[in-house]
Amino acid sequence: MGKTVLLVEDEKGLVDSLKTEFQFEDYQVLTAFDGLSAVTTFDQNQNKIDLIILDWMLPKLDGLGVLRRIRRTSDVPIIMLTARDYTGDKVAGLISGADDYVTKPFDTEELLARMQVVLRRPRQLQSKEATTIYQLDDLNLNVDKRQVTRGEHNIQLTQREFNLLLEMFKDIGKTFTRDELLDSVWGVNFDGQPNIVDVYIRYLRNKIDNFTDKKKLIHTVRGIGYVLSINN
Repeated sequence: MGKTVLLVEDEKGLVDSLKTEFQFEDYQVLTAFDGLSAVTTFDQNQNKIDLIILDWMLPKLDGLGVLRRIRRTSDVPIIMLTARDYTGDKVAGLISGADDYVTKPFDTEELLARMQVVLRRPRQLQSKEATTIYQLDDLNLNVDKRQVTRGEHNIQLTQREFNLLLEMFKDIGKTFTRDELLDSVWGVNFDGQPNIVDVYIRYLRNKIDNFTDKKKLIHTVRGIGYVLSINN
């Protein structure tokens, strides 16, 4: 079975054309037509996606926002595919983690060649010798393995729960407002209900603090938000 490509593009005609070409070259193709759908599709299929072709100008969440969201957790190769030909845009995309940048209009053969090149590159996160581990009391979060433990207990978190905990781990003792967590974990263009943060904090507490012999580590600061801390 060939490599799996996530094609993120809002022009349906171009999607249909590229999908046909990719499948002819033995790629498996997943598609998304807006930025939020792209993030959701990636979250649900992260373990099998080998490459992302990502348009810059997308509805709901632009390509740069998608790129930054994905780069929080993955080094999957990403090629920006866009009509934006400004040097500053290219620099912004590359600095944010894009592996390559193809400007529309383009030749499909060139795109296929660039895809082959980035797929041959070593995956940076897989080759790192260092492992990033956060620790508070007996709660440990391993970024590279995406593993969370509390003492001897392995804690199974969804990707969203993991990202929320990671965000709080990055600044232990800081009181995060709901808006800060919403922007960091769900993205600034999230159009759902703000109380989703409260729902996911409750999920985390049920998994992390639901031990009678353990200290509570996730605390509510009334009128402000939430803090990860040993102390109340």
